[in-house]
Amino acid sequence: MALRINDTVPNLTFPTDLGELTLHDWIGDSWAVIFSHPKDFTPVCTTEFGAVAQLADEWEKRGTKVLGVSVDGAEDHKKWKGDIESFGGAKAGFPIVADTELTFSKAFDMLPADAYLPDGRTPADSATVRSVFIIAPNKKVQLMMTYPMSVGRNFAEVLRALDGLQRTYEQPLATPANWETGQDVIVALALDDAAAEEKYGALDKKLPYLRFAKNPG
Repeated sequence: MALRINDTVPNLTFPTDLGELTLHDWIGDSWAVIFSHPKDFTPVCTTEFGAVAQLADEWEKRGTKVLGVSVDGAEDHKKWKGDIESFGGAKAGFPIVADTELTFSKAFDMLPADAYLPDGRTPADSATVRSVFIIAPNKKVQLMMTYPMSVGRNFAEVLRALDGLQRTYEQPLATPANWETGQDVIVALALDDAAAEEKYGALDKKLPYLRFAKNPG
């Protein structure tokens, strides 16, 4: 089954370089960012893991846990973290799933059910395992992004998207294009003008269906 936005993530139990984890228990009451990779000791992925490590304080401020995924084993992950920390200049304290059986990648619809890792494999054999998932405390997928191997992910955008998701979570709000924290938000059409103004104050009505409110605290 394909995994879609608002689906509950599968409650997998899996090995990592920091020990065995069960996904729902690990998420707990936090937000979670899962970012996956087709192979350890690869250039673009090393820069990405380094970027995630550098953002440790930003994840913590947002009450968000991060989980790496790669289709190599836990011992390779431990060795790779030395390169990641050397390049990124920050401790990579987050766990990395050791997805050698491809169970995690298949459950998250990154690989087909009949996928396998051939002898002498290259990253191309698991190229589609290059996705970002943002998961809310209710264990439901809020956002998915998939990148090719040739383009490094922009984790400033991941943070921006996370901020938008947290700002609008379980509220009748949305964020406009290029929104940044502190900027005005869009009030959903589920509220008429009177209800919207009662809840959020005066509206900036650009169009009958496009109404902005000051970013509520």
